Amino acid sequence: MHLHSRFGTLPCSSVVQTGFVADVQIHKHPGVNRSAGDLVLQMAQSAGLPTRVVLAGSAVNFSDQALDLNSGRLSNDRKSGTAGGCVLCRPQFHGTDTARGVITIASQVEGSVVATLDEKCKTQKELLDQHTREMVKWHFSDDTGCQFWLEKKQTFNFDPLKDVNCFEDLKKFPLFEDDWLRGGPMRRWVPQPYQNKPIYVFETGGTTGIPKSRVVVEDHWIDYELFSETLPDESFPHGSNWLMLGPSGPRRLRLAIEHLAQHRGGISFCVDLDPRWVVKLLKKGKVEEAKEYSAHCIDQALAILSANNDIKCMFTTPKLLEALALRLMDQGSSIEEAGIKGIFCGGTEFTQQWYRFAREELLGPNVYITPTYGNTLMGLACGRPFDPADNYKITYYAPQPRAVIEVVDFDDHTKVVGYGQTGRVKLFTMTKEMFVPGFLERDEGEREVPHDKYPWDGVSGVRPYHVFAKTTTVGVY
Repeated sequence: MHLHSRFGTLPCSSVVQTGFVADVQIHKHPGVNRSAGDLVLQMAQSAGLPTRVVLAGSAVNFSDQALDLNSGRLSNDRKSGTAGGCVLCRPQFHGTDTARGVITIASQVEGSVVATLDEKCKTQKELLDQHTREMVKWHFSDDTGCQFWLEKKQTFNFDPLKDVNCFEDLKKFPLFEDDWLRGGPMRRWVPQPYQNKPIYVFETGGTTGIPKSRVVVEDHWIDYELFSETLPDESFPHGSNWLMLGPSGPRRLRLAIEHLAQHRGGISFCVDLDPRWVVKLLKKGKVEEAKEYSAHCIDQALAILSANNDIKCMFTTPKLLEALALRLMDQGSSIEEAGIKGIFCGGTEFTQQWYRFAREELLGPNVYITPTYGNTLMGLACGRPFDPADNYKITYYAPQPRAVIEVVDFDDHTKVVGYGQTGRVKLFTMTKEMFVPGFLERDEGEREVPHDKYPWDGVSGVRPYHVFAKTTTVGVY
């Protein structure tokens, strides 16, 4: 049989239960992987948990090896171990002595039964609570926390290290204010163990004044490696090159797409695009100039596609995809004829109606497109797998437990609305690099039930928050 998980389909003998734990780092000692085996076995005992893993200390190609959960040793036998085993998928190398990969753990006890959705949801809740405790301890301990949170802790009427024991306890924190992200010093956000690592700064919004920014060490790599495992290989072939038709400059998206392409064995080609200039033009009523700038970006994309770069995959926004497709049609060509097989696309203009239009009119049946919802604080929320019965409805699921989305009451952000009801999107981010214990996004949508592939709440119909909608200018997104 095969294990179907958010990381794809992998061979295994049988499955008890699957879940998801991210951002686990394990150091491999030469010759024996005992530390990895011990930790992974401990996690697997709670019922076969997939986990992202970093294996450091030896330049070994693990793609055809499995970790025996009994002995803690690597083996060429993918079915090694009687209590369980794990298969490592597509590791990537960063230097001569580091391998990074994604593993999926599955129990190999014969006769076991695949977990129901309710059981998966229960497992995910337990994992989320555990992850919350670990992240709170990391960000509020004196030896690991960043300057910002260690100072902010002194203003709370509770002790995060003692009083936060589950995800629900995050409601004890005040709402995260995005204005905290304006200006420096940026190192006040860097956890102490990362102070000597190379630091990225990515802007996360703001067309005027001092921009909002966040620091990153490896989160953009981790987020997109996890996202990579949700992409179908037939539409996003490994080794294929990518076109990044989206914002450049001080945004994490360009570097993230570049890493995604490299992680999948390809090269990323990008255009030069400043979305803030488009917004400024539109706010001044200079619609024709904004159209000219869009055409300038499409010119760059066409030049890249015509240069024999063997590009098969692409990221772009709905407006830019439509402009590219229509320009190709005017030239007697199409997205498919340009060589594109798979597109992942994000932006507020990605509506249910536009999704149908794109699949039926712009792309045709042979070009795959998947919607995504994300930002610099959250990472990437994946779209529910396409089902014709959904009538092109778009439902997103956050990359839990690294990020969590709730749909909350407009008047009380501590109350989650019922399934199918409308509310404002509330974001929680919990990685070792960033801690956001509740931030009200500028979006609203409907709360959706968990999915077998993503056994936690989702959100559909994402659109600008109605209070801000009239004053929000949509540029290239």
